[in-house]
Amino acid sequence: QVQLVESGGGSVQAGGSLSLSCAASGNIFSIHTLGWYRQAPGKQRELVATISGAVTNYANSVKGRFTISTNNAATTVYLQMNSLKPEDTGVYYCKGTTDYREEYWGQGTQVTVSS
Repeated sequence: QVQLVESGGGSVQAGGSLSLSCAASGNIFSIHTLGWYRQAPGKQRELVATISGAVTNYANSVKGRFTISTNNAATTVYLQMNSLKPEDTGVYYCKGTTDYREEYWGQGTQVTVSS
């Protein structure tokens, strides 16, 4: 079992920055990929960014604005969000995928960007 707890988020004006964190606990040694996803009202949950070792992957909509990273132990994943746009508004979820293809989700944290 893996537990994921997000922190950060909040409200900001367009053009501003926010930082999210997600701390993993439990069977952390089985995690091979950590990622951030988001869900806007009335829309499906979508990928924002993932990181596996030194390999990162970003949605086209956030490339150049968002940066995903982890601490050295890869037990915490961060998402630095710059140049935020109103369309970045949504609930942001942390996801961990293990070597056994199990998927774990955090509880989500709200990000609101006003124009």
